[in-house]
Amino acid sequence: MSSKMAFIEQAIRPKANIAQLCRDHGISRQTAYKWLKRYKKRGFDGLEERSRRPRSSPFITGEEVVAALLVARAAHPRWGPRKLIGVLRHELGDATPSERTVARILDRFGEVRHRRKRRGLSVVERAPEVSAKAPNDVWTIDFKGWWRATDGTRCDPLTVRDAYSRFVLALELLPHATGPEVQRVMSRLFRRYGVPKAIQCDNGSPFICVRSAAGLTRLSAWWVSLGIRIARSRPGCPQDNGGHERMHLDVAGDLQSAPAATVLLQQRACDRWRQEFNHVRPHDALRGKTPAEVYKASPTRLCTRPPAFPPGWRVRRITSGGKFGSPKSGLFISEALEGYFVGLEPVGGLRYRAWFYDVDLGVVELAPTLAVISRLAS
Repeated sequence: MSSKMAFIEQAIRPKANIAQLCRDHGISRQTAYKWLKRYKKRGFDGLEERSRRPRSSPFITGEEVVAALLVARAAHPRWGPRKLIGVLRHELGDATPSERTVARILDRFGEVRHRRKRRGLSVVERAPEVSAKAPNDVWTIDFKGWWRATDGTRCDPLTVRDAYSRFVLALELLPHATGPEVQRVMSRLFRRYGVPKAIQCDNGSPFICVRSAAGLTRLSAWWVSLGIRIARSRPGCPQDNGGHERMHLDVAGDLQSAPAATVLLQQRACDRWRQEFNHVRPHDALRGKTPAEVYKASPTRLCTRPPAFPPGWRVRRITSGGKFGSPKSGLFISEALEGYFVGLEPVGGLRYRAWFYDVDLGVVELAPTLAVISRLAS
């Protein structure tokens, strides 16, 4: 830089001999006039060295791009695609790949650490095998997608329907979509309409917990204790409960599209809609009859039935914390079964298959009792 400035200071003097100055400074005339042109345009700032990297790299290969990316990644292992692109742009220019391409290359070469997806303990892979041939054979239950009343209050309706007659048993706005709130509604329905043989639901809370044994929650465990079979739809398959979803479309078109002013008024609108749906509206699937003309209450009354296990099975009560035995040292089964009895079917050795009524909870292995340990030690 200092040599350039010295040349320019001499070259801009009146009657300066450019040819002789080029010989004195050891530069070509082409370089001399290039420096003079830059000086006249930008002053001494124009004499700074410029990058010789071409604006574009038309002949760069894909392998070179990948190699440059991997080198940058090795130098900065914690940097993501966006930061790496900033580094690559100095080297590759217009040949720098997009952020999405960089992410794909890093993934292909194992430079991205994927979080391990936790597979649920209870996964449904087949459509539920339930058939409604009479009223109360199957009840379907779900939460309709919520909306807001015009005052901004959230309206979250729980819907319960008889699959055979299409009779809507409940369309109730709940303050919270929790197990106790749903159990309160279901207790009222069981007292009024009796107990169904099966309830079909999806895998969402509070009906099912995929991280629990057999997917049971406190709510669905209560259903099982009443003698109700649980039929679960497959995850992401609303068609498994298509009739219920079709009813939800009617709710959306008639109620959600014209929300009421408050939750109280919205509940009254839901009650009027349910009355018209059940008693006024004819259904083609029912040969023109209304659901109320087809539906009949169940003779099965609300009553918890005690479990009956075969002779030779060990029976254990689930204590607080969802364990066999003491809360500290017992074997964990499920918090949803706290207070219930579980039967242990001998499988072999110390292994047992655990049953909650007729629901298979899986195989467990129990530690030997102190009496057995003392006998073996003696």
